[in-house]
Amino acid sequence: MNKRIMNAKRFMTWPRIINGLTISRILLGLPIIITLKNYNNEVFIFLILIAGLTDYLDGYFARKYDHKSAFGAKLDPLADKILLIGPMIWLVHENLVPLWAIWLIISRELLITCWRSGKTSGGPASIQAKYKTTFQFASIILLLWPKKWGTIYTINIINKIGYFSFWIALFLTLSSAINYIFNQKEAHQN
Repeated sequence: MNKRIMNAKRFMTWPRIINGLTISRILLGLPIIITLKNYNNEVFIFLILIAGLTDYLDGYFARKYDHKSAFGAKLDPLADKILLIGPMIWLVHENLVPLWAIWLIISRELLITCWRSGKTSGGPASIQAKYKTTFQFASIILLLWPKKWGTIYTINIINKIGYFSFWIALFLTLSSAINYIFNQKEAHQN
C-alpha cells in the first residue's frame, strides 16, 4: 500500500474524527452569530442544522465504536454551550423570549458544565439533559425560522411551536439541573 495512504489511515482514527466533529461545532459558533447579526436566518438555519448533526454524529460514533474519551466527554457539552448561548442571547435581542429565562438557562448550563468537567469521565449527560438540548435547538430554529420560508400564517404557527418548545426547554433545563444537584448530593453521602 502507498505510504501516504497508510499515514492518512493512521491519522484518521475514530477518536480524531469524533473529536473533530465536536471541534467543528465550536468553530461554527462565530459564523452562526455573524449570520444572525446580518439577519441571514436562512444561512443560520443551515449552519445550526449542520452543528446539530455533528452533535448527533460525534455521540453516535463514540458509542458505536466504543471510543469514549475524557477529553470528548468534557469538550462535547462545552461545544453545545458555545454553540447555543449566542443564538439564545439573540432571541432576547429580538424580544422573542424574556431575559430572565435566558439567564436561568445560561446559569444552569455554566454550573452543570463546570460540575461535569470536574469529573474524570466528564460526567455523563442524563436522558433529560439530552431532551433539553434537543428542545433548545428546536426552539431556536423555530423561533428564528426565515420569513421567506412560508406564508405569514405558516410562519406564525412555526414561531408558536418554537415558543412552546422554548418553555419546555426551560423546564427541562431547570429540572435536569435539580436532578444533577440531587445526584451529586447522594454521591457525596455514599
